[in-house]
Amino acid sequence: MSELATLKTEGDVSIITLDDGKANVFSYPMLETLQKILSEIPKDKGSVIITGRDGMFSGGFDLKTFASGDVDLIKNMSSLGFKTLFDLYTFPRPVVAAISGHAVALGIFVVCCCDYRIGIDGEFVVQANEVRNNMDIPVPIMEIAASRVDKQHIYRALFHADPYKMSDAVSAGWIDEVVSSPEDLMTRAMEKAEDLATLGHPMYQKTKEVFQQDIVEKIQANLPNPSDSPSFVSV
Repeated sequence: MSELATLKTEGDVSIITLDDGKANVFSYPMLETLQKILSEIPKDKGSVIITGRDGMFSGGFDLKTFASGDVDLIKNMSSLGFKTLFDLYTFPRPVVAAISGHAVALGIFVVCCCDYRIGIDGEFVVQANEVRNNMDIPVPIMEIAASRVDKQHIYRALFHADPYKMSDAVSAGWIDEVVSSPEDLMTRAMEKAEDLATLGHPMYQKTKEVFQQDIVEKIQANLPNPSDSPSFVSV
C-alpha cells in the first residue's frame, strides 16, 4: 500500500493517517489509497479516526492535476473525490475527524463527512475557499457542507469563502470541539472514538440513514456523469 495514507488499528478503532509529506492534497493516487483503506475497515463494528500530518489535515484537491489540462485524469480524480466524500458521509460506523492542522477546500469537506470533528486551538484555519479561487461548489458537496454549517454562517463560510480559526469554527458548525494543543488531539480523538465504537450495529447505521435520507437522495441525483466536464475546474 502506498504511504500516502496508512491504516492502523487500536482495539476497535481504525486510524487513517493522511501524509503525502506536503499539503496532503487529494490527488488521484491519494484517493485510490484512501478508497482501498476504507474497503478494509469493518462496517459492522468499531469506529474510525481520520487525521493528517502535523500542521496539515488537507489542502484539498490536487490543483496541479487541474492545471495539467489532462481531461481524463481531472475527470477521474474529481469522480473519485465525489465517491470518497459520499462513502465517508454514509459510512455505517462512527467516523471521527482529528483535524491535525489546516483543513481547506476538499479538506474541510472531508471533515464535514465525519460524525464528530475535533480541531486544535491556535493558528490553524478551516476554509471552503472555492469561490475565492473562481470555482463553484457542486450540489453533492454543498449538501454535505450545508448539513453541518450553522445557518447563520452559510454565507460567510460557503458563499464568501471566509477562513475560520478553529476556535471560531465550533460556533460556525464546521467542527464540534477544539483541544488546546496538538499533543492532546489524538488522545481526545481516541477517547471519543472508543466511546462511539460501543454504539450498537446496525442501530447506529439505521439511525444515520434516517437522518441522511433526503441529503443522500439529493447527492445521488446530482453526482457528475463521467462524461461531464469536471465540476471543480476554474471557469
